[in-house]
Amino acid sequence: MSTPNIVWITLDSLRSDHTTIGGYERDTTPEMADLAASGHGFDTCIAHGKSTLPSSGAILTGYAPTHTNIGIEGNAVPDGMTTVAERFRSAGYRTACLSRNSYVSSATNLDRGFDRFQWLASSTIHRAGAKTLASYLWNIRSHSAGLTTDTSKHASPLLMNGVAKRWLGDFESESDPFFFYLHYNEPHRPYYPPGKYLDAFTDDLAMSGHEAAERALEIHYNLDEIVANGCDLTDEEWAALRAMYDAEIAYTDEMVGRLVSHVRSLDLGDTVVVVTGDHGELFGEWGLLSHSYVLNDAVTRVPLVINGLDEPLTVEDDDIIQHSDVMRTLLEVAGVDGSDTIGVDLREEGREFAVSQRGPNTYEELLTHNPDFDYSALHTGTLNALRTEEWRYQESPDGAELFDLADEETDVREAHPAVAESLQSDLTDWVEANGQPVSEGQHEEFSDTVQRQLRDLGYME
Repeated sequence: MSTPNIVWITLDSLRSDHTTIGGYERDTTPEMADLAASGHGFDTCIAHGKSTLPSSGAILTGYAPTHTNIGIEGNAVPDGMTTVAERFRSAGYRTACLSRNSYVSSATNLDRGFDRFQWLASSTIHRAGAKTLASYLWNIRSHSAGLTTDTSKHASPLLMNGVAKRWLGDFESESDPFFFYLHYNEPHRPYYPPGKYLDAFTDDLAMSGHEAAERALEIHYNLDEIVANGCDLTDEEWAALRAMYDAEIAYTDEMVGRLVSHVRSLDLGDTVVVVTGDHGELFGEWGLLSHSYVLNDAVTRVPLVINGLDEPLTVEDDDIIQHSDVMRTLLEVAGVDGSDTIGVDLREEGREFAVSQRGPNTYEELLTHNPDFDYSALHTGTLNALRTEEWRYQESPDGAELFDLADEETDVREAHPAVAESLQSDLTDWVEANGQPVSEGQHEEFSDTVQRQLRDLGYME
């Protein structure tokens, strides 16, 4: 194929087993499934990190989180490190990024290399353009939570689509190929779906969609206290959380489908579309919520769809891949050498295992609410986890575990010592080759606007 345009769409907190291509009982992502049917759909893409900052840092640099230290010991791309956007730009691509998450912004240097960049927060939506804002206000009840000053309730896919369509119109009038990266904040908690999706999955609930969303919001605001005290929620509350999360997924899938349909309607030439999640989400696994502490499949296994890439791949749709593999493949298709990144070119090879990483944690936010909170099994030091098709081996300075993927809470090293030894050796070699830090971790001071959005998302108090 000719040098293609690339549209990469990341959905925040999208775990694979809550999607259609992941075999979920609810048809939450029919648009992604349709894209997979005419392209490639992977239900076992393993994120490089457990949250947006390390995962997006790996996607947009091509390097391991502990190498860049993004989301590990630092919060920004180190000075002098080449980003993926800079690589595409050097190859003659126009580069653009539209982000709803402040961890993908100038605050973390992840805007580096993008010719055009816009961060959409509640305090910056006036930059979306008059036509997009008018459409958003007209549809504020069906596409968001109505008129409310509680910014954590706001839904933004309609705004994202409006800005993206305007930019795509500009790209259509130019001849050079483009790399367009979009980060949608949904379905990140607090799981408050827009009006038209509130009752999408409430048939089996004893409460209304509005009541379920309000309960999900209350849990969001009190998350640390709830986790610190054992996630003692009722069956009905768990069901409400899942219903609201699924509704957020379904709504965002619809909006992504609308955007991709628009892309295909334009005269853009060959265009590859990627849709994925940056990480997953916990719903009681390890007695936890959100995605802050562990590296199990609930947090690291996400779906990934590639549509419009005509060249054959050597991997099957049920094989393990990582985001860096897809980005490496796209770089090579664009004529860019990505051999120094941690990804493999999926047209030439697959991978035997995937590695996810998490930075150190003191659990202070939980101990504040419960001084007796037991975090002994959660690791305080930097955690590295290697996942195969059957096993997960993980280790930190605190110790190591081997898990059968059928039960990710029971350490089976004693029953399978040879497996543990082999995977430990593989992980040690991988970290030595790919995970050595290039700096002690670069820290940037976040503005009040950035901190406000991070509070809405529950990352800051």
